[in-house]
Amino acid sequence: MLNLFMQAAPVARNPLIDILPLIAIFGIFWFLLIRPQQKRAAEHRQTLTTIARGDVVVTNGGIIGKVTKATDDELTVEVSEGMRIRVLRSMIADVRRPEPANDTTSKKPAKKSKK
Repeated sequence: MLNLFMQAAPVARNPLIDILPLIAIFGIFWFLLIRPQQKRAAEHRQTLTTIARGDVVVTNGGIIGKVTKATDDELTVEVSEGMRIRVLRSMIADVRRPEPANDTTSKKPAKKSKK
């Protein structure tokens, strides 16, 4: 019986069926991993080019400071009163845009009603 199976002619397979799982896996990786990472990298590059004086930045080392001077590839960041460091623009991890200060003098506290 085993002899009959071994003598049977091999079945011709379509090479497209062999490659199809690889194409599907590449497509899944493209849409779930590669494409979103490319978008994040492009947004980060755009953010780095728009850094201006007055922006609060976070370096890759975790230092938070305010930009006092910006050149093409270097930033001068003030990390505390009078202490400034030079940082490469490419080593910025995050930019926190300055927000308008909360003006607490114009807001009046709500009065409690007496019953």
